[in-house]
Amino acid sequence: MRKIALHWQILIALLLAIGYGLFFSTNYSISTKSLKLLSKEKVSTEVLIEIQALEGQEYTTLSDFNNALEEHLGISQYEEYKTLIVHSAYSNPAIEYVSWMGDLFMRALRMLIIPLILSSLISGITNIGSGANLGRIGGKTLLYYLSTSVLAILTGQILVNIIKPGVGAQINFVQEVEGLVEKQRSFKDILVEIVPDNVLTAMVENDMLSVIFFAILFGFFIMKVGKKHSELLQQFFTSIFEVMMKITLFVIKFTPFGVFGLVAKTVADQDDFAGLVNSMGLYMITVIVALFIHGSITLPLIVKFIGRSKPLQHFKNMTTPLLTAFSTSSSAATLPLTITAVEKKSGVSNKISSFTLPLGATVNMDGTALYECIAAIFIAQVYGVDLTFVQQLIIVLTALLASIGAAAIPMAGLVMMTVILTAIGLPLEGVGLIIAVDRILDMFRTATNVWSDSCGAVVIAKTEGEKLEV
Repeated sequence: MRKIALHWQILIALLLAIGYGLFFSTNYSISTKSLKLLSKEKVSTEVLIEIQALEGQEYTTLSDFNNALEEHLGISQYEEYKTLIVHSAYSNPAIEYVSWMGDLFMRALRMLIIPLILSSLISGITNIGSGANLGRIGGKTLLYYLSTSVLAILTGQILVNIIKPGVGAQINFVQEVEGLVEKQRSFKDILVEIVPDNVLTAMVENDMLSVIFFAILFGFFIMKVGKKHSELLQQFFTSIFEVMMKITLFVIKFTPFGVFGLVAKTVADQDDFAGLVNSMGLYMITVIVALFIHGSITLPLIVKFIGRSKPLQHFKNMTTPLLTAFSTSSSAATLPLTITAVEKKSGVSNKISSFTLPLGATVNMDGTALYECIAAIFIAQVYGVDLTFVQQLIIVLTALLASIGAAAIPMAGLVMMTVILTAIGLPLEGVGLIIAVDRILDMFRTATNVWSDSCGAVVIAKTEGEKLEV
């Protein structure tokens, strides 16, 4: 019997997960089990008595449940205990039976990220050879990333100004977002913190920019030591990279199960999807169409005319990592699969892929930069603010700079948005307008990010004179 190709397995799992999640939607209810869990978490007796009044009532949406909680507890106690109570009231046995597969898959991918990035970057830099070669390839890589990010932002800016999704929009899904101001950092802080004060802490905390900085520095100075030590270290890190790729190929086999668990939970937990689309549909369409234009026109043209390669063939080769990126919403978690596809299928050398792809997964955020630009202008339109040309230019520049440092920030997309809103003088509460659809759009923009990274590897490999499979 002919084996089904992995990308078809993932696509089937994705479609089944959507159906499963829609059929088994999540409910919220206070039960005896909920009260016991909250008691263990040292929730005050007064609060337990208040929410006991809700016992036995079932809420089909999180917003309805939150409204009932706020009504019974008052604002101060609601804000203090909301997260704990919602977690204890979550009720969806059918999803809990399958969501563990997604959690396990994501843990396995995250387990690979740091050793893979370290070994691939150090191995790639030592294979590049001289500092001159490193400077040339590094320069091309950064030029590509900056150029595509600017093109993505301009695409989003043009489309949002033509469609005007925020003008006259009736937004019924405004949500509060906590902790954004505390997490907001200046671009100067992000640049300073690229240099880790403790590289092991940076690895533990998945501080990708710091890890990449250390790996580039370490790889560069391997080439500066004596030949005996240089060859030993080069073989050591190349061997680690080969082992990591073998583990990656093993983990990839379980991708359909992971995708099913992740997507089923995401769909099931989505509040009132039909109402959400009705309220935010035009905004979602604007973002998705802009991402589609960038991914299906701009990037393929760059691959075709600058990389002198076949974009359609390369897209087919990238199906597995793109579907995984869409399902996981994580460029970094998809990195092992991206490296495998770019090397094994599109024929890019390890020298190029091991340098450009880890860097791209961290600093090349075309989809995210485009999304942030559209979202900022959309929020301005909702508030009735007519942005000047200078303000829109500030959005373009801020989105570009913020996207470079996004990986160094917890809650990256939302915190980036606060940076942009602050720069043009809009209220930070505007983020609450878009948070309801952020998770859905995150899937599309992450796939765009990964597609751009892979196109960059092909273009740079071709400009270095490599013969590719595409």
